[in-house]
Amino acid sequence: MSTTSLPASVRTPRLREALIAADFTADGLLERLGASAYAALARSETVPALRATRGGSPLDTLVRLFLLQRPVPTARAAAVLPLEECLEDGWVVREEDLVRATVDVRPYGGPEGQDWFIVSDLGCAVGGAGGIGSHEEGVVLGVGGASTTLAGITVRRPVDSALDLGTGSGIQALHAAQHATRVTATDVNPRALDFTRLTLALSGAAPADLREGSLFEPVGSQTYDLIVSNPPFVISPGARLTYRDGGMGGDDLCRTLVQQAGDRLNEGGYAQFLANWQHVEGEDWQDRVRGWVPPGCDAWIVQREVQDITQYAELWLRDSGDHRTDPAVYAERYEAWLDEFEARNTKAVGFGWITLRKSAAAAAGQPSVVAEEWPHAVEQPLGPAVEAHFARQDYLREHDDAALLAAHFTLAEEVVQEQVGLPGAEDPEHVVLRQNRGMCRATKVDAVGAGFAGVCDGSLPAGRILDAIAQLMAEDPVLLRDRTPQAIRLLVEEGFLEPAAGGAPLE
Repeated sequence: MSTTSLPASVRTPRLREALIAADFTADGLLERLGASAYAALARSETVPALRATRGGSPLDTLVRLFLLQRPVPTARAAAVLPLEECLEDGWVVREEDLVRATVDVRPYGGPEGQDWFIVSDLGCAVGGAGGIGSHEEGVVLGVGGASTTLAGITVRRPVDSALDLGTGSGIQALHAAQHATRVTATDVNPRALDFTRLTLALSGAAPADLREGSLFEPVGSQTYDLIVSNPPFVISPGARLTYRDGGMGGDDLCRTLVQQAGDRLNEGGYAQFLANWQHVEGEDWQDRVRGWVPPGCDAWIVQREVQDITQYAELWLRDSGDHRTDPAVYAERYEAWLDEFEARNTKAVGFGWITLRKSAAAAAGQPSVVAEEWPHAVEQPLGPAVEAHFARQDYLREHDDAALLAAHFTLAEEVVQEQVGLPGAEDPEHVVLRQNRGMCRATKVDAVGAGFAGVCDGSLPAGRILDAIAQLMAEDPVLLRDRTPQAIRLLVEEGFLEPAAGGAPLE
């Protein structure tokens, strides 16, 4: 792959019009290739897509040119593109009677059906011909699973200012441009800033303020309403590849990023990161990451996956293509990873999300810091669920047990009840409440909890409902009121119950 030149963006509107006219969009690709060939691209398998694009249509030409990195006849390129402009601006080059692309251009569907295009280095758009592997220093990747995960969990409320730290090919800046008045994008790699400029321009988005530098250095003491970052979080024995290796030892880069974010957030602002963290012998990972949370911030830390050090090393050795090198070189690099982990007493590596929110309550010494492990399926986009999580924390922080018993609640939408027990048994062994959206949580409840949740329609305060349940179950209502608020608190915290009229509704 070449990383020697980049296209100009002077005439991107005409190129954009040509791509859309040929139906070179996310929906158009799926319809043309079919689900099987489309899915194969994400696995870096190009044969099905090549077979599906043999017809020579304008869309076939663009798929082969920009996604599969195959040269196409000049006449076919001229029939679909403003070719002379693309040649002059450097999007393509001519080789005798053929034209080939200089960059990957991947169609990407925006959250409201927008036709966007992510520009990256050749072979580095996920779904492109090269896939992941054999990367050069300074290369800029396209959209991957981590990119879409961060985009999905980000809180999407209108804001004045947003910062995309470590922008890469610009996908987070592109999303932020839809709901932020001003977007700043930074990267230590100047090439990434050029790609972000191209991505925004080709997608028809407003330009961002592009700044070169590491971490928060390019923005100084400026503050923002939203900060997002998919940083080079890989814990590695060096800094061979800019896109993944942050150049700090262990998980220091992620820790530094999180700790420094608090001073760059406006009141009520969010900072959202993907991160890796070490699982150190004799240390609780939750305590480790909780220690990163800066003063004045609430936090929600979710560990999505844990890999032992051998799995982790093999994953990133494959990512960089080291498994295709000389076996002795591969073994040497594998040893270096294990030496690094041994020196740091690291037994495994966790991956997940960290969300900070600047709040007055946290500044007053009452932060809400939740760290949990959730490896189960979720329903994206999770941005609304993230915002609701912090609203629930505010509510619970402001309501003691007496206030909870006086409050009115409703059962959250799409919560179902499952009864678990032996077939034919008169009573279930236990009852499970399950969410079918957002975090898709499930929790066991006893008969009181199931009965309470089932009748929560907002019409009665919690204490009155418990009194009725006590009467039905021949229990002491005073004792039931004493022992139940903690269960109510948990159901509210995890989003099974929502405050209704009579309590402060969540925004």
